[in-house]
Amino acid sequence: MIKKTILWIHKWLGLLSGLVIVIISLTGSIYVFHDDLKLMFYPEKYYLNTPIPNDSSQPLPVSTLTEIAQKALLEDEEITRIDLYPAKNRTWVFRAVQTDEDAWTYASYFVYNKRVFVNPYNGEIQKIENSKTEFFQLILQMHLNLLLGKKIGKSVVAISTILFVILTLSGLVLWWPKKWTRKKIRKHFRLDWSAKWKRLNYDFHNVLGFYSLLIALLLGFTGLVFAYPSLKSTYIYTFNQLEGSNVAMHQTFDFVPQPTSHTLDNALKYVLQKHSEADMMSIRLKKNAEVQDIQVRLKKDRTGRYLWYYFNQKDGQITEVKSSAHAKLGDRMAGMNYDLHVGNFGGIFTKIMYFVASLICASLPITGFIIWTNKQKKLTKKRKKIE
Repeated sequence: MIKKTILWIHKWLGLLSGLVIVIISLTGSIYVFHDDLKLMFYPEKYYLNTPIPNDSSQPLPVSTLTEIAQKALLEDEEITRIDLYPAKNRTWVFRAVQTDEDAWTYASYFVYNKRVFVNPYNGEIQKIENSKTEFFQLILQMHLNLLLGKKIGKSVVAISTILFVILTLSGLVLWWPKKWTRKKIRKHFRLDWSAKWKRLNYDFHNVLGFYSLLIALLLGFTGLVFAYPSLKSTYIYTFNQLEGSNVAMHQTFDFVPQPTSHTLDNALKYVLQKHSEADMMSIRLKKNAEVQDIQVRLKKDRTGRYLWYYFNQKDGQITEVKSSAHAKLGDRMAGMNYDLHVGNFGGIFTKIMYFVASLICASLPITGFIIWTNKQKKLTKKRKKIE
């Protein structure tokens, strides 16, 4: 009786959310490799056209580069973020984004979304990208909100993700054999390629669903953390409390030289010299704020390995440094949420695992729908015989 009820819930939740889960899973499988694919398909954007004369070459001040990039945009388009790479063969990316949070469609959600790719050593603008129509940005927005804008689309995706987690757990209950005999184990863990197509379709749903279970749950939970900031705050607080209180450490910081009047130029020069082997740095420009931060991603594809510098904009000195190495358990988990969601945490091996698992997740609503339609046909035939 319990399994029948769970089956009923599993069936109707699957029918309600199936199409959205297919879209989210397929776009997610593509996005797993988006960084690698961008470098492959857009080398003229991300790599320097003109090699630097020697390894000792230094980038131009970031204020100069920002001014150059800003002039390449329309008058009402303002640069708000800079992504830069210490590697000597990479461009720096100047991003200008403005969104309409109340928009109902993707077309009106981004007022503008531009990226200017600049050679940081000579100020050459290599490419200007309208990210609003760029393929991987479309894939991302389809994944986040089905191209329906943040107001409607985000809620639809979030609710569908909750249903997906319930479907995954209810699927495990339905998969669980009553008796663990050798024959049952073989049926529940193996695909029978010699079976008829209806049985094979059932096995695809049942067996592959089980093998993708752990990654599916991880995808679902980390996705909900992005969708619901309150969930993120709750689990950060909970796990931080479980770890207990750390003894507050008194931080002493280096003196940051101020050779120019632009404190951000001086701050970035300091960070680049100190972390020349880092993978990437990000600056979210804050003109009128007292403090300007620079985020340092220490290792490629690992957003959970970071340093976060905060500089006083008046005197250019460091006010705080946050490090993933010294963060509490909840904060470390939150810092790793993106890596856990896209499979970056274990390199190419986990990326491939996530790619395959995402494709399986995309197939489950389809194979489940086929199972349901086959049963409906069977019921229709029985009714006709009775009549």
